[in-house]
Amino acid sequence: MPDLRKDTTMRVIAVSTLVASASLLAACSGQGNYTREGASLAKERMSVMKSATEWEMGRQAFLAGDLNKALRKVDASLSLNESVTKSHVLKGRILIEMGELGQALKSLHTAEALDPKDPDAQYYLGIVFERLNRPEDAAEHFMAACELDDYNPAHAVAAAEMLVDLDRAEEAREYLLSMPMAGDNAGIRQMLGHIALIDGRNEEAVKYFSEARLLAPDDAAIQENLIRAQMLVGQHAAAELNIAALRKNPANADRRDLKLLHAEALLAVNRPVEARSIYQELLSDPDMASDVSAWIGLGNASYMVGDQRTLRKAASRVVALDPSSHEGYAMWALCHRRDGQYEKALTSINQAIERSPEDPSFHAAKAMILADLGRTAEAVQSARTASRLAPGDSGYATLVNQLRAGTYASAPTE
Repeated sequence: MPDLRKDTTMRVIAVSTLVASASLLAACSGQGNYTREGASLAKERMSVMKSATEWEMGRQAFLAGDLNKALRKVDASLSLNESVTKSHVLKGRILIEMGELGQALKSLHTAEALDPKDPDAQYYLGIVFERLNRPEDAAEHFMAACELDDYNPAHAVAAAEMLVDLDRAEEAREYLLSMPMAGDNAGIRQMLGHIALIDGRNEEAVKYFSEARLLAPDDAAIQENLIRAQMLVGQHAAAELNIAALRKNPANADRRDLKLLHAEALLAVNRPVEARSIYQELLSDPDMASDVSAWIGLGNASYMVGDQRTLRKAASRVVALDPSSHEGYAMWALCHRRDGQYEKALTSINQAIERSPEDPSFHAAKAMILADLGRTAEAVQSARTASRLAPGDSGYATLVNQLRAGTYASAPTE
């Protein structure tokens, strides 16, 4: 007779074994899924890290000026992770510098699509449109960048520049003044100065450039802006001091434009000897031998110091270099008059008037020469023409009255 307890025990053991085996298989399957998930996440993290590393290498290459390497690295970064906005922005910037504006536009539009609120994407889109000579589009993107980051002055200044290009200077001015950092940013004060110059508000320009200089005392461009504005409003002494300070910088030692500006300022503050020295130094350079403005300056300085020989040379050179200009003939008129050659002086001043009939100073000079010749009635007529052309200048009216009263004194000759 079979042992029922033994059979029952064996069945229980068998069932338990099957259950345990099934549980073990299930557990092994779950562990495998978990392992695969972890591996996938680890791989993704590694791709992100590699992408970030390639991006940083691309950025460093871009900053170093190695554009080809920078492009390779940013492309490698995008191949690992193409959903990063800053990578598309960097690629756009690289392509801008390479002159590939169409491709740059594509990359930056991708960045814009990924993150419409990224200010850098908007700003560099503005740069591309500016280079494509599309100022309306450029202004739109620069303004969008500024709305997203209104404490970055570069965005506001770029937008203002585009508005100025569109002949909307007043709108540009109001836009800049509305910026939260308008009062304490050198770039914005500088741009306001440029706008003031465009509108002919020269005194206001001096104010803005002065404020910009206080905010950025080491910015040479701002200092030059201030100097030129000071020259326009007649602040020649201040301008001369600022130019002298600029010229002490070794980097500016050979700058011809600063030398010319310095000589002009020295003439304006009645220091013609120093001005003449600068002009002579400039014109001793073969590359400057045909610079008409330098010859004109030399002629003016020479006249002021009574250097007739150099005045004749300057007048001759200006007429030869630019026969259509009135300047050379005006210098000849001054030279001939001082030499007592009044008929020659009259011929020269008439030639100057033919080339610049609206210049009141030439008509006044003609009046003086006619007075030297004893042709008083004609002299009065010329002086009246000068006064009519410049009604706000009392000097010409005084000349008319002196000639009519016979109290005008002819110029002494050497």
